[in-house]
Amino acid sequence: QVQIVESGGGLVQPGGSLRLSCAASGSFKSIFAMGWYRQGLGMQRDLVATITSGGSTNYADSVKGRFTISRDNAKNTVYLHMNSLKPEDTAVYWCKANIETSYMGQYWGQGTRVTVSS
Repeated sequence: QVQIVESGGGLVQPGGSLRLSCAASGSFKSIFAMGWYRQGLGMQRDLVATITSGGSTNYADSVKGRFTISRDNAKNTVYLHMNSLKPEDTAVYWCKANIETSYMGQYWGQGTRVTVSS
């Protein structure tokens, strides 16, 4: 079994910073990639950032220069460092992991809410 646990969401003022964490646990061969997605009110779930086991990253244009995704392979953990937060960043953020057990599968966390407001 694989479990994905997110943490770090909360209320922050515009221009502030927040760090989200996502840890994968269970029995698996490897983690190919992990990433963050978000969904605001009345919006579709959109890609925020991804990182592969080799360190390749990809960001949505709306967060480039403000957000940074990083990983700790030893801890099976990925982080999303969010800086210069805007009200438009308010959303539920989900962590997704592409994990190989006996096959390659996608696993999602339960989501963590980020609210950017003064």
